[in-house]
Amino acid sequence: MRYYFGILHKDADSAYGVHFPDLPGCFSAADSLEDVLANATESVALYLEGEENVPPRDLNDIQSDRDVQRELAEGGSLIAVPFIQLTGRSAKANITMDAGLLAAIDKVAKERHITRSAFLADLASREITGSGRDTKAS
Repeated sequence: MRYYFGILHKDADSAYGVHFPDLPGCFSAADSLEDVLANATESVALYLEGEENVPPRDLNDIQSDRDVQRELAEGGSLIAVPFIQLTGRSAKANITMDAGLLAAIDKVAKERHITRSAFLADLASREITGSGRDTKAS
C-alpha cells in the first residue's frame, strides 16, 4: 500500500482543505475533521484512476521540500493518505476467527443483503482508508 502526503489547512471561516505536493491539482475539502481522511482518500483515488504509476515521495523527501516547509511554517499539517491500487479481480483468502464473531458477521451481512466477503472487504477498506462504500441495503 502506498501513502501520499497531503498538506492540511484550516482557515478561520472555511472548511478543512488538503492538497498533495506529489499530485498537482489534487485537493479535497471537508467540513469536519472526522471527514478529512475519507475525503482525501477519495480524492487521491479519483486523481490516480487510470494513471500508470505516480510514485509518492517518502516522508524525508516531503519534509525537505522548501514549499512544504513554508506551508508547514504557515500552519499547515502533514497527513498520510493511504492509496490501495484495486485490481478489479477477486482473490480467495482463508481466514480464521472466533465462531461467535463469524456468526455475528454473517447475521449482519444477511440483514444488509450482502455476502460475508463483501461485508469484510468493506470493513477493511473503511479501517485502512477511512472511507468505503455504504454496505446498508437501500
